[in-house]
Amino acid sequence: MRFGRSISMLLFGGMFALAGSSTVWADKHDTGKAGDIVDTAVKAGSFKTLVEAVKAAGLAETLKGDGPFTVFAPTDEAFAKLPAGTVEALLKDKAKLTSILTYHVVPGKVMASDVTRLKSAKTVAGPELRIDSSNGVKVNDATVIKADVEASNGVIHVIDTVLFPSADAAE
Repeated sequence: MRFGRSISMLLFGGMFALAGSSTVWADKHDTGKAGDIVDTAVKAGSFKTLVEAVKAAGLAETLKGDGPFTVFAPTDEAFAKLPAGTVEALLKDKAKLTSILTYHVVPGKVMASDVTRLKSAKTVAGPELRIDSSNGVKVNDATVIKADVEASNGVIHVIDTVLFPSADAAE
């Protein structure tokens, strides 16, 4: 699926977000006016691998566009948990990298207050993410460690694990 400016026109069948209290980003990262998704990730300093991957896949321009987007952003530590050589291999395989990255994006700006009504959300890549808010918030096997990081064109929810559309995608 091509991930371009037309993403903002996709219909999002219901609000999606993460339950729990909103975490204030300003404590360490207050820059005044919020930047776009990419700029916000760069300024945070803990998404270097994600930003490198977004650029390698050619998605930076899109994620700097109008949106709105909801991005489940794995930290550098999340990428470090992958088997040795996985990140390097993905950076060389643009199609697979794009599929994985777009699996982290849900169309629309959705905040943490609405998740209790949902069990899943359709991603830009196509497959759905499983949502479990019964004990904290889990998206598939990832735990949301910071929610509602606002950007000018959407919102970032920080996760501790890289998401894959299927179990064999990491191999």
